[in-house]
Amino acid sequence: MKAVRFFGHKDVRVVNNMEKPTPKGDEVLLKIGGAGVCHSDLHIIDEGTVGGSVFTLGHENAGWIEEVGPDVKGYKKGDAVLVYGPWGCGHCKPCQQSKENYCDHQSEMAYGGGLGLDGGMAEYMLVPSSRLLVPIYDLDPVIAAPLTDAALTPYSAIKRSLSKLTPDEYVVVIGVGGLGHVALQILREVSGSTIIACDVTDEKLAFAKELGATFTVNSKDADAAEQIQKITGIKKAKVVIDFVGATSTIELGTKIVSLDGDLTIVGLGGGHYQYSMSGLPFGVSMTNPYWGSRVELMEVVGLARQKKIHIEIEKYKLDEANEVYDRMRNGKIRGRAVLIP
Repeated sequence: MKAVRFFGHKDVRVVNNMEKPTPKGDEVLLKIGGAGVCHSDLHIIDEGTVGGSVFTLGHENAGWIEEVGPDVKGYKKGDAVLVYGPWGCGHCKPCQQSKENYCDHQSEMAYGGGLGLDGGMAEYMLVPSSRLLVPIYDLDPVIAAPLTDAALTPYSAIKRSLSKLTPDEYVVVIGVGGLGHVALQILREVSGSTIIACDVTDEKLAFAKELGATFTVNSKDADAAEQIQKITGIKKAKVVIDFVGATSTIELGTKIVSLDGDLTIVGLGGGHYQYSMSGLPFGVSMTNPYWGSRVELMEVVGLARQKKIHIEIEKYKLDEANEVYDRMRNGKIRGRAVLIP
C-alpha cells in the first residue's frame, strides 16, 4: 500500500510498501477516494507541532468502505463516507454531544488521523470507530473530502455568530483561501448580512466577488480599516472572521469589529494580540474555535448535496505530495488541493 508518511521535522516521504490494514471490532477500512491538503499539515511538517511517532498524513478524507470489523453496524462495503477529523475519547460529555473537537481528553491524545495517527493520504485508511463516519450518499468522495475541514471549520465558526448575522449588519471575512472561499459561500446561503472580503491579491478579491462578497478590500493597504469603515459606517462590522490569524490581521479585526460584535480567529498564522481596555470595543467576544462537531459535518453534507457550497479543488497524485506542499507554502493553490490514490 502506498502512503504519504511524516517522519519528523520537514521529512515527508511517499512509501510504497505499507501493509494494508485489517479492521477489528468497530474499525472500518476505507478505500480512499481523496485526501485534502491543509495548511495545518504545514504546521506539522515545518514546525513539528505533532511530535512523536511516524504516521500517515491527511485529515480531510473521503472514500468507500472496503471492509468492516465484526462489531460494525449500519455500514457495508461500497458505502461512500467522510471521515470526521477530530477523534476524541468517544465517552466524555463533549464527545456524547458529537463535539469530539472539544473532547475532555484532547490534551492526552493524538488529535486524529493525519494529526498524530495514520490519516488518509494513502490507498487505504483504517478508521478506529464507525462513529467517525458520515455518509455522503451521491457526492463524489474526491470532491467531498475537503468538506471535513475546509467546509466544516468555517461552518461551525459562522454558526457561533448566526444570531448576529442579520440583514442590517456587516460581516468581514479575512483570507479567501481554502477555508475562506467556502465561508463566503456559507454566509451567502445562511446569513442575510452584507459580506466584505479581505485578501492580499487582486485575483483572490475577484474570486471573493464571484462567491458572494458585496465589497472587497486589500488587507495589505495601509488604510484597509478605514476603507472598511467607509462601507460599514460608524456601526462597523458585527462579525469578523479571520482565516489568517497573523498579528496584522488580528489587529485589523480589532479596528473594524463593532460594539458587542464577534471577532473569530480561525487561521493558524501564529499572530499575537496584546489586550488593552481601549483596544477592543466593549462587548466584543474574541474566540478561537477548533474545527466543528460531527452533527455539523452532517449539516455541511446537506449544504453540499443541495449544491449551495462548492469547494474549488486541484487534483494531484499521492506521489506529488511534496510538490503540493511547496505550492501551498508559496500561495499557489486556488481553493483546496486533493491527493487521489
